[in-house]
Amino acid sequence: MYDSEESVVKSIEVEVRSESGLHARPAAAFVRAAAKFASAIRLENVTTGRPSADAKSIVGVMTAGVEHGHLVRVIADGPDEDRAVEMLRGILARIDRTAGK
Repeated sequence: MYDSEESVVKSIEVEVRSESGLHARPAAAFVRAAAKFASAIRLENVTTGRPSADAKSIVGVMTAGVEHGHLVRVIADGPDEDRAVEMLRGILARIDRTAGK
């Protein structure tokens, strides 16, 4: 975790609207994007209440079991946490827009 007195953990919640949820290809794109940041990033499936998973791990993201309509929380803690949550929000939005194409 990022060690700074000024650090405040950033998080967002997003409803996954793609019909197939966060399956293999979208999960891989999400993990690749998360891996670009120095911050520790976690993905939590709020709908199922499963424990949060390492967003930089394809196994972790797939284990979250994110399906259509699930609410997910992206949590980032580190030097680039603001940029991380905003980019990952964008990734989730693009997954929603491109679902089924």
